[in-house]
Amino acid sequence: MKSIFDTISFDCSRNVTRAYSTSFSTAVKMLSPKIRQDIYNIYGFVRLADEIVDSFHDYNKEWLFSLLETDLDDALRNGISLNPILNAFQFTAIRYNIPREMVDAFMKSMKQDLVKKNYKTFAEYNEYIYGSADVVGLMCLKVFVANDAERFEKLKGPAMRLGSAFQKINFLRDLKADMEGLERNYFPTLNLDEINDATKRAIVEEIEADLHEGYKGIVQLPAEAKFGVYTAYVYYKKLLTKLKNTPPLEIKNTRIRVPDYQKLTLLAKCYLDYRFKFI
Repeated sequence: MKSIFDTISFDCSRNVTRAYSTSFSTAVKMLSPKIRQDIYNIYGFVRLADEIVDSFHDYNKEWLFSLLETDLDDALRNGISLNPILNAFQFTAIRYNIPREMVDAFMKSMKQDLVKKNYKTFAEYNEYIYGSADVVGLMCLKVFVANDAERFEKLKGPAMRLGSAFQKINFLRDLKADMEGLERNYFPTLNLDEINDATKRAIVEEIEADLHEGYKGIVQLPAEAKFGVYTAYVYYKKLLTKLKNTPPLEIKNTRIRVPDYQKLTLLAKCYLDYRFKFI
């Protein structure tokens, strides 16, 4: 029966989320069970595309990505895929009427990672972030508001700013891996050989502004989504604080992270904030 294959597909997306991101997986667990699986389905898809361009070094990435594009198109057109990750994603994409423009913008940014190493202008930088992060936030927002068009439009801007903030924090955290492993630099203002307090401060202030605007949307989310998204926000804000307090050369040479014991403390704080309606 098709339902059995769908269940297997959903399990696959959930396992991908748990395996690749413990922090995000924890945040997703804080969402209502009614929408949790759909966020797993979105994450599984975006993670698969990201891994092709970032980590499948011993294989022909261009061919693999082209195959993914073809299979994705077939999945969205036919409502089924023999690739479990894509089968799960198409289920959510069709269920919540996720626009093809969002999916295409995401794939365009991922494809850029196959050929582009440096982003020298803010136009290039912003276009990449829109496709790699903002539209992912918008896909999730479609789920959070259950296809309520009016609510989606109201929260669209904050959702994009929150997606941008998360992505930029990832860029700053992963400077070493991006530079040494992938020879990439996303920040137009950052010369990796001359990173200093001033350039780092400018990037941090840009991210703080995004987080500030993103938070305005979190407090307006439906109850089913608010706790989970707030948990992710608090995790990322803590990571940004650690990056802010870390010397530039250490950021360049070390991957900064939030220890597990601090994550547990943050989770408890998030629960109390949510439980007593501080958000």
